[in-house]
Amino acid sequence: MALVIDLKPKEKVIVGDVVITNDEQRTRLHISGDAPILREKDIMTEQELTSPCRNAYFIIQLMYLDKHPEQFHKQYFDIIHEIQDAAPSTSVYFMAINDHILAGNYYKALKDAKKLIQYEQDLISMAMGEQPAEISGLRKQEKVETSIEKNMSPKKGTKRETENRESGTAKSPKKQEA
Repeated sequence: MALVIDLKPKEKVIVGDVVITNDEQRTRLHISGDAPILREKDIMTEQELTSPCRNAYFIIQLMYLDKHPEQFHKQYFDIIHEIQDAAPSTSVYFMAINDHILAGNYYKALKDAKKLIQYEQDLISMAMGEQPAEISGLRKQEKVETSIEKNMSPKKGTKRETENRESGTAKSPKKQEA
């Protein structure tokens, strides 16, 4: 089964050793075979290497695109030791990334490395006294979940009314006669 990629105008994609640039209109590519494929949004350039975790991502990207990825392993493991010494909480991310690398699943390692970059940004934001994007997103989600739970909790009533609601035998209220 072929991989289908929709390219926006002027978007680039790497397929193996080749960079493909789309023209002025949207294009759909059907790609069959066994070659590394990276969309432009997933490609990190040397100019974007502004943090240690971005450097780790870049090295994983080199592994993914190279025919001999093991040549980058020492460089990668050296940099992650430096990162983990500075921020031990990153170990959880590196455990998953390392498992993918050792299994030869470099694309999955790249996806997890993106999460690591976001975590690094959150750590930097917290160190600067700002609200990290990921945490504020979680807080919004928690508020929504709490609101849903409140609206779904059973209404208070007598013990019999509660038991009837739970068993599905609730009776409709009788009309009061005047």
